[in-house]
Amino acid sequence: MTSGATGQAETGRGEKGGARTALAGLTTRGRSFLAAGIAAAICAYVLGQPDLLRVGLLLAALPLVCAAVVYRTRYRVAGSRRLSPARVPAGSEARVHLRMDNVSRLPTGLLMLQDRVPYVLGPRPRFVLDRVEAGGRREVSYRVRSDLRGRYPLGPLQLRLNDPFGMCELTRSFSTYDTLTVIPRVEPLPPVRLTGEAKGYGEGRQRSLALAGEDDVIPRGYRYGDDLRRVHWRSTARYGELMVRREEQPQRSRCTVLLDTRGPAFGGAGPDSAFEWAVSATASVLVHMLERGFSVRLLTDTGNSVPGEGADGFAGANQESADAAGLMMDTLAVIDHSDGTGLSRAYDVLRGGNEGLLVAFLGDLDEEQAAVAAKMRQRSGGAVAFLLDGDSWGREPNDVSDPMNRTEERLRMLREAGWTAVSVPRGAPLTELWRQADRERSGVVTAGGTSRREAGS
Repeated sequence: MTSGATGQAETGRGEKGGARTALAGLTTRGRSFLAAGIAAAICAYVLGQPDLLRVGLLLAALPLVCAAVVYRTRYRVAGSRRLSPARVPAGSEARVHLRMDNVSRLPTGLLMLQDRVPYVLGPRPRFVLDRVEAGGRREVSYRVRSDLRGRYPLGPLQLRLNDPFGMCELTRSFSTYDTLTVIPRVEPLPPVRLTGEAKGYGEGRQRSLALAGEDDVIPRGYRYGDDLRRVHWRSTARYGELMVRREEQPQRSRCTVLLDTRGPAFGGAGPDSAFEWAVSATASVLVHMLERGFSVRLLTDTGNSVPGEGADGFAGANQESADAAGLMMDTLAVIDHSDGTGLSRAYDVLRGGNEGLLVAFLGDLDEEQAAVAAKMRQRSGGAVAFLLDGDSWGREPNDVSDPMNRTEERLRMLREAGWTAVSVPRGAPLTELWRQADRERSGVVTAGGTSRREAGS
């Protein structure tokens, strides 16, 4: 059962070992009746009491008849599941809608409906459906919620059939299931000028020529809203439809968001750990930059890039970018610590040329990795680093024994290389850090609180 799709299950006979299946479905009450009937029949035989024998046979026959009736009952039901929404941020609720259709010519009896969900999403939902008439339907829904990002299977759906006396219970299952994707929390960020204009047409913008003369024009089909003065009549006559000239257009500024996933670089675990903060912050920046009109991609320390090689490896601001944004969110939903110990693979990816704005979320860096990160600045038009101290995040909030001299040293190395580097203490809101990075890049304030003007900003 997938969202919007329908699966069918048929209850009834036709399975191998039918008698064994029916007897295995006896409830505690049915087994008790069967045992009492057998015991009464034995006592009647020993004591020579025919009346007691009849009572024993009645007690033993009742659960057997109920099991046979339930097993031979044939229902054809179709079930569908719909998630609303199928992709939900961590900590938010999603609603699961279940629909059961009776596609047979006979009404059903009492149906017990149960859906399988992982324990992190909440308790297993159970519903009791009254008699469903032929061709009728029943709809129920339940809510799921998870504070942990990931991909969680829902299903398969199970139907439990009972007889009116509660003697026998059989289970029939659908074969398909859905997947709920819990993505990281996305925090709205204020519009700041870290680099370029607000719409992604700022510093380092390039322009591409779409034509090099009247004989070398590359037309495209007319779109609603195009200026009629751009109509290319020669191509219109040739192709039989209205064609317009492609004019010189600015290329959108690029933004690469680097996420450090090295296991040793982060301390602590759980939803409030440093790594989870970095993943959530990465998702927030990706969404924010796409909304501001930038061409965006996600890069990890392992060198993996999303959306990949298509469209130069960047997601643009169009309909296809929505799919790319969903792909990046799905990637962040299941991302975990890598086995790598360095940032050299990410640096190799960035060596291809001018990458525009580089926003990095880095864990604890040793001197060697800080030097590699410093060299990344040479491959970008602007670079902003948010440095998390894994040891600080791993400690209790009231433990201030570490003066964080090591983190300050790494910040100094990055700033000397041209980075706008911001320290991320435990519990710091991303919006304030985002504004702080903008102030430091604009030369308003430094980490020590003194005014300066950043060269080349």
